[in-house]
Amino acid sequence: MSTTPSLDKPAHPAPADETPEPQTQVRGLWVRASHVALPFGSLLLFLVLWQALAASGTWSETLVPPPAKVWDAFIDVSTTHDGVRGYNGTFLIEHLGISLRRIAIGAGIGIALGVLFGLLMGTVGWLRSLFEPWITFLRTLPPLAYFSLLIIWLGINEEPKVTLLAVAAFPPVAVSTTTAVSAVSKSLVEAARALGASRWDVVRDVVVPSALPETLTGIRLAVGVAYSSLVAAELVNGLPGIGGMVKDAANYNNTPVVLVGIIAIGVSGLIIDGLLLRLERAVVPWRGRT
Repeated sequence: MSTTPSLDKPAHPAPADETPEPQTQVRGLWVRASHVALPFGSLLLFLVLWQALAASGTWSETLVPPPAKVWDAFIDVSTTHDGVRGYNGTFLIEHLGISLRRIAIGAGIGIALGVLFGLLMGTVGWLRSLFEPWITFLRTLPPLAYFSLLIIWLGINEEPKVTLLAVAAFPPVAVSTTTAVSAVSKSLVEAARALGASRWDVVRDVVVPSALPETLTGIRLAVGVAYSSLVAAELVNGLPGIGGMVKDAANYNNTPVVLVGIIAIGVSGLIIDGLLLRLERAVVPWRGRT
């Protein structure tokens, strides 16, 4: 005797409800909240420990000023007080802006040259053998090692500062771009050539997109190296400039102003690195997803 499927039951089960479970929603909210709460919590803990250390009396206020004194110094260098405009006649935001301009010019030159040399060394073997030892030699030198030489050659105006930042930013981009270009899949290159692509077409359509993620990482590293070299670049005739302000305040044991300058450099560096990270995600959205 044959049987027929019951009309009361569907032949195939209905698809499960795709609405997220409450636990999943709560977990997602917790993750998003933690991304905001944890940094602020760590900042609050740091301020509490800083205040406790300053109040303990282990060191004098000249060495470890309390957060309130640093805040007062921030207000002083950001406003006109007692007839004095900011620090040395320049507001904090102006000091920072001048230094950022130097970094933009110097690091921009170093990054552009680093990408160019990286592409050349990654595609032409003998150029890599020729230049790579020199770039490695330059990468291992601390900025102060050649800053005095730059002053002898270029004077004490803007030229040695911009050149120092360019030289500091050049090696990370050159090394990362060279490595990325050398790691491009040979099968992709051969496939492009088999389809009639010229050497320039291969570089533009295959090599550059493949190397772009590592190149952008090198650019982020280069900007960080330029920032770490900022105070060295502004050791001589650095005022106005945030690094020059830090150096000048240190000469007078003005620790609160030194800390204000260091915090300004660090915060602006975090903002710029965040912008570069957003740019990387926009330009190479496939990174980390393949």
